[in-house]
Amino acid sequence: MTELPRHDVADLSLAAQGRARIEWAERSMPVLRQIRERFEKERPFDGVTLAACMHVTTETANLMRTLKAGGAELALCASNPLSTQDDTAAALVAEYGISVFARNAVDTKGYYEHINSALDSRPDFVFDDGCDLVNTVHTTRTELLETVKAGCEETTTGVIRLRAMAADGALKFPMVAVNDTDTKHMFDNRYGTGQSTVDAIFRATNTLLAGKTVVVAGYGYCGKGVASRAKGMGANVVITEIDPTKALDAAMEGFKVLPMAEAARIGDVFITVTGNRDVLRAEHFEVMKDGAIFCNSGHFDIEIDVKWLEDNAAAKNSKVRHQTDEYVLPDGRRLLLLAEGRLVNLGAAEGHPAAVMDMSFSDQALTAEWLASEAASLPPSVLEVPEAIDKEVARLKLASMGIDIDTLTPAQADYLTSWEHGS
Repeated sequence: MTELPRHDVADLSLAAQGRARIEWAERSMPVLRQIRERFEKERPFDGVTLAACMHVTTETANLMRTLKAGGAELALCASNPLSTQDDTAAALVAEYGISVFARNAVDTKGYYEHINSALDSRPDFVFDDGCDLVNTVHTTRTELLETVKAGCEETTTGVIRLRAMAADGALKFPMVAVNDTDTKHMFDNRYGTGQSTVDAIFRATNTLLAGKTVVVAGYGYCGKGVASRAKGMGANVVITEIDPTKALDAAMEGFKVLPMAEAARIGDVFITVTGNRDVLRAEHFEVMKDGAIFCNSGHFDIEIDVKWLEDNAAAKNSKVRHQTDEYVLPDGRRLLLLAEGRLVNLGAAEGHPAAVMDMSFSDQALTAEWLASEAASLPPSVLEVPEAIDKEVARLKLASMGIDIDTLTPAQADYLTSWEHGS
């Protein structure tokens, strides 16, 4: 029997089941599959060690397979305790020979133990989803600052943290904001988050959205996706915002825009997608309807003040349904919290469809290839993905869908690059 790589997973006997699910997801990831086939031939990561802190799902598994095909040594840990698919983790170890440290519902201590286990690989590059891996390197594992050359960040919240680190002069190596590519935030954030969040609410509560008032906190790309899907299900959608431009955008799309203090009184379902803390808090819980449902689709479990509920509810009925906790307030009102306030689309459902993650993870794979050759010349800052990578992913995706587009004629190309033509 081949010796297994270092790992800490829940149950290796789940590996065959996990492999079947990984291969199912691969059917909807044709762009990543094309990249993997090229990587197998060109081996851009020979001699490279890469540590990743990401959601351990079937889609992530296909990214890991792609990087390994290119020659990388890999160590993967989970970026969210509730999103880990134990069968996927087992398959990555037993079927694909990839080092994984992830168990579903692990506590905070175990979560950081897993991060440190991945970092024990002494990586050349890091992939992060939320900035916890990068933060650990800069705080408690500073010896790795000598060896980490660069990395990628997958999500909005992580990019916000990285930009704060860069502004303070704390960021010691280049990080690429993969989240900010068009093929990531326009599709993953909007279509992926929109569909998977609504899916999670259905799985957890089996509620009917038609006719209900759904309050969406935040109208960035994720908020737009959630609002659009809720509207499509027949809900009356209310948007809360702190950005006047985004609030105006929501109003022009026909959504009612209110402060949360007012929205809290009329909402039936609340969804936070802001990346900030305490979006739903005491003064909002105190005026919500009996039976109000609320959940978070931002990366970290800080958008809903769960501690207030724990401290002030007269009773808590844990898991009255799948990933649904019922808090009974002293006046008898019942408030329903989904997925413990964590990322609901992965805590109570399966996350984004593989077809969407195909683009996001293709961005990741091609950016990693670019970093492998260019990292030494890059400054310690937050960088954008080269536009050529983003366009190549879009081109490959269109080709996989059988869609052709026009190309510029020589005269058109000349017109767009010249200032001499006049009116």
